[in-house]
Amino acid sequence: MASSLTNFTDEARIALDTLSGRAAGLFSPSLRLGVTGLSRAGKTVFISALVHNLIHGGRLPLFEAQKSGRIARAFLEEQPDDAVPRFQYEDHVAALVNDRVWPDSTRAISELRLTIEYESASGWNRLFSAGKLSIDIVDYPGEWLLDLPLLGKSFADFSREAVELAALPVRSDLSQAWRELASTVNPDADADEMTARRLAESFAAYLKACKLDDRALSTLPPGRFLMPGDLEGSPALTFAPLMTLAQGRPRSGSLQAMMERRYEAYKTHVVKPFFREHIARLDRQIVLIDAMQALNAGPAAMADLERAVTEILSCFRPGRGNFLTDFFSRRIDRILVAATKADHLHHESHDRLQAIVRRLTDRAVARANFSGAAVDVVAMAAVRSTREGTVKQGRETLPVIIGTPLKGEKINGETFDGKTETAIFPGDLPEKVDAVFDSSGSPPDSTEPAVRFVRFRPPKLERTAEGVTLSLPHIRLDRALQFLIGDHLA
Repeated sequence: MASSLTNFTDEARIALDTLSGRAAGLFSPSLRLGVTGLSRAGKTVFISALVHNLIHGGRLPLFEAQKSGRIARAFLEEQPDDAVPRFQYEDHVAALVNDRVWPDSTRAISELRLTIEYESASGWNRLFSAGKLSIDIVDYPGEWLLDLPLLGKSFADFSREAVELAALPVRSDLSQAWRELASTVNPDADADEMTARRLAESFAAYLKACKLDDRALSTLPPGRFLMPGDLEGSPALTFAPLMTLAQGRPRSGSLQAMMERRYEAYKTHVVKPFFREHIARLDRQIVLIDAMQALNAGPAAMADLERAVTEILSCFRPGRGNFLTDFFSRRIDRILVAATKADHLHHESHDRLQAIVRRLTDRAVARANFSGAAVDVVAMAAVRSTREGTVKQGRETLPVIIGTPLKGEKINGETFDGKTETAIFPGDLPEKVDAVFDSSGSPPDSTEPAVRFVRFRPPKLERTAEGVTLSLPHIRLDRALQFLIGDHLA
């Protein structure tokens, strides 16, 4: 699908950008790693933990280059893209380590360059390799990525799909106000700014309600309606799908003509530059998903998450190039889909969480007709906020997780103060993967979720006998690193 997102002019500009970047990297090898995910999936925490563990020599037994002692050092350098905001690593780590609060989530695109000096495991490679790799980490909201399929859709397509989604049982009550307002609008009426504004605000309010914990829905384009950035209030965001459309070409000066024009402007001036300047330049990609939140919300949320992952995969440019084509075109050859917050479950359920995500990903790959890149899945926690233990309940011994719930979190009517550590039995995920999937779009309260979790504060870091603070603890961050960059350090 990615090929349908661009025209000849776009591809020419992408080729020129790629050639310029490759030429600059001939004597300084680099890898562009995209990090995305839907809101609260943990993008900021993932990047902060990845950099912190590499800089501070964290415990990464499955990351071969680190395990074998071949990494001399890792350090931050000035990023190559001056027009892109820098990922504020230092601020985020200070929030995690010093304040024990989760850093602010991704609201716009940002970038960070991490350089690794290493010794190749191959004698042949040591002769020809610089022993240095710069990783340009590009952090961007998954909500923006879900806009890319709009490039291949007309306003009529967009309107039809939006109306169909809004009518699903899991969304119908949330979209009712917008649907009632939209049903009163005549698309052939004269264009009116206040009508357009009321429709856009009502549609955006419906999308925002879909994101709340009790629904945890994921497929919510246009993404800038949720995260407008510097476009808030602009005409490019003052449009909405229409319930009914005029036959044939809309009348010039009509409301439908205005909506179509602004929809096309949104694609041209917002979505297409994002694809050309960022997505088309990636080499590797990790997609973080909060499967736990979707599991909590029920089968309809899981079905919607699968729909979102399908849309995301369809936007990438997968494939393996060769020495010649790589100078003109970048292709993503490895994608990792990571279920975050595995520390909210006992390790006995980690394999089940991973199986659920693999099933979701395999179905999304098939639906997106996606091929040409290696795709893997992992259940992980970039920062582990709990530890494990057991408690006695009568004659039964229960596996529990131990941590400090965030202030305001509730368990069985008890509200936590953000300071008290507690042991929690999180429940078990179902053994049969099919039990959590249901594409019928049933209401969220129709099935009792298999697990209920609360959110915890970041952990208090351990110190050595010499007073040295250890790196951020994690679950399978090393496995993620090995898949994403391990081969470039071989």
